[in-house]
Amino acid sequence: QAQVVESGGGTVQVGGSLRLSCEASGSLFNIYGMSWYRQSPGNQREFVASIIKSGTTNYAGAIEGRFFISRDDTKNTAYLQMNNLKADDTAVYYCKVDTETGRELGYDYWGQGTQVTVLS
Repeated sequence: QAQVVESGGGTVQVGGSLRLSCEASGSLFNIYGMSWYRQSPGNQREFVASIIKSGTTNYAGAIEGRFFISRDDTKNTAYLQMNNLKADDTAVYYCKVDTETGRELGYDYWGQGTQVTVLS
């Protein structure tokens, strides 16, 4: 059974750092890309960052230069290093996994999310 599990969320002060992890397991093979999204209360889920198997990364403008995405293919895990956190970064952070098959057939896999709270 395919599983996507996020971890590493928590509560920090403004200016602090956190590192989120996203592990894909089970029947998830041939992972093409891993992405982070976030959703704060009253807002739609928004894109944060992504990384594909070539190593190419993409970032949302609001976090560029502060957040950094990486992946370890030996562990099927992606990381989101978040530095200089702001109160506006407070949200539930979700990981999305795209497989080669999923891209062809139009589906992807999501985790349950991890809460990040930044106190001002």
